[in-house]
Amino acid sequence: MLLDQKGEERWSARDLQQLMGYERWERFEDVIQRAQQTITASELDPLDHFRGAARTMPGGRWGKQSVTDYRLTRFGAYHVALAGDGRKPEVAAAKTYFAVRTREAEAAQQSVTDVSSPEGILALAERYVEAARELVTTKKELAIAAPKAGRWDAFCNSDGLIDMGCAAKAFTKVTGGLGRTKFMELLRREDIHFLQVQNPRLPYENHIKAGRAEVKLVQASYQWVEQTFFTPKGLDWLVGKLGGEALPAT
Repeated sequence: MLLDQKGEERWSARDLQQLMGYERWERFEDVIQRAQQTITASELDPLDHFRGAARTMPGGRWGKQSVTDYRLTRFGAYHVALAGDGRKPEVAAAKTYFAVRTREAEAAQQSVTDVSSPEGILALAERYVEAARELVTTKKELAIAAPKAGRWDAFCNSDGLIDMGCAAKAFTKVTGGLGRTKFMELLRREDIHFLQVQNPRLPYENHIKAGRAEVKLVQASYQWVEQTFFTPKGLDWLVGKLGGEALPAT
């Protein structure tokens, strides 16, 4: 946390990128955009909480280069943390940090309690107890909301996604060891209904909206093609469709 020329709290997006465990700025900008969309959906102006800025960093031809940055309010930084990848322990820590700091700021803005009487001391103690309970509840909610890490990590790429070949390997115990092509045929069955029949490489739109799949452009030979990836949530969904307890192969 930094203080601007007015003494107000600000956070650098570039600093948060490192603290939240994101190696690539491009990936972290996606998180920032999701946070801005959430604020916009709340009928607030994201420009009040995300100010464009430039920052000088090591690199470039002359040893220094100017890069894009954002100056964030606490509210903006909190929403960036909420939009981050909950599988990252750094993101979970950031969510907890901003939940605690936001509650502390709210408590500080409340009127000062007169502690010159027993009634005032009791009121202050009750306020502290209430704040502590809210913080405990917030931490529990964040823990429940965070995706369960670890189950599919061995099959994820650097973006946290699973291609069809790796997904087929993950389900070896259930399918008996289908290869990529046969596995994709299985995903077109009517009882699975994951990959489209008319566009056999792509998932149905409802799976993308539900966060079970993502479609990325990948380079194949001399051209770029669309490729479907499972998310960990998508593999959890497929476990239920195939029945039983489909654990990753060891």
